[in-house]
Amino acid sequence: MARVAIVGAGAMGSVYAGLMASAGHEVFAITLWTDHAGAMARHGLRVEGASGDRTVSVHGRTSTDGIDPCDLVIIATKAADVEAAARSALPLLGPGTSVQTIQNGLGSAERVAEIIDPDSVAVGVVGGFGASLRAPGHAHHNAMEMVRFGAYAGLPRTKLEAGAEVWRSAGFEVMLFDDIDRMVWEKLIMNVAFSATSCLTGMTIGQVMSDANAWQVARECALEAVEVAAAHGIALQVGDPIEHIRELGAKMPDARPSMLLDHLARQRSEIEAINGAIPREAAKVRLTAPVNTTVVALVKAREADFSSANPQEQKSK
Repeated sequence: MARVAIVGAGAMGSVYAGLMASAGHEVFAITLWTDHAGAMARHGLRVEGASGDRTVSVHGRTSTDGIDPCDLVIIATKAADVEAAARSALPLLGPGTSVQTIQNGLGSAERVAEIIDPDSVAVGVVGGFGASLRAPGHAHHNAMEMVRFGAYAGLPRTKLEAGAEVWRSAGFEVMLFDDIDRMVWEKLIMNVAFSATSCLTGMTIGQVMSDANAWQVARECALEAVEVAAAHGIALQVGDPIEHIRELGAKMPDARPSMLLDHLARQRSEIEAINGAIPREAAKVRLTAPVNTTVVALVKAREADFSSANPQEQKSK
């Protein structure tokens, strides 16, 4: 069994921690939310939803202090917080440690690799979970879809496989990719479709797909992303991308994207890393992305007076 640290045990990170602990791994769940860490330390971590319902023993912590090096470190913070998380993870690293960084949008892995040896880093994307924290020590997820990883730079295939096996042992379906640009953009088009649209309308994924007006915005956001990916030479292998997005969305119609959850909590979102990435990448290939540009402006206008800190999503570990 592996020794695993989840740096950023918010909603998604807690699902990872709970299922890995349930599989017998020793798991450190690190969060800045004191109540969540305390509940996990005293009563265990409950994870329920599509994978069943269990309460497992994990090491709930508010920092990495005093934790010996781990076999696997998973950075599961929001995109804005990966640098602080990477710095806090340094004491967890030994000669054989692999680091997986899992964020929405673009640019996080590059920032992690400025702090942690790029040859020990794997880039990950997950989809189809729709996770939320119901209470301190209690996480829920709506579905359980695929987890994907690829080496950022020179991570040996054996270490990439070993990290993937930890996830598989916990019940996750895992695929490994050599082309991490394709891997990231195939997830990004889904995020781009639903994140800002749900945030601005308050709708679940299923409601967005059922509402003609909301779906028009979601569809146009996604089509701009597909056009930009193609202009960058990124060959998406999902068939018809819009049908692909609808098929994935249909598997979790009641899910509320994290961007919407952030706004309900009056916290700033990952809008710049997700929809905001499309106009930036479009400009590099002399394209524009007017729909994404517009929804980014609207989301940022809404969150202008929000706090930048969100203890439930683990900002700095």
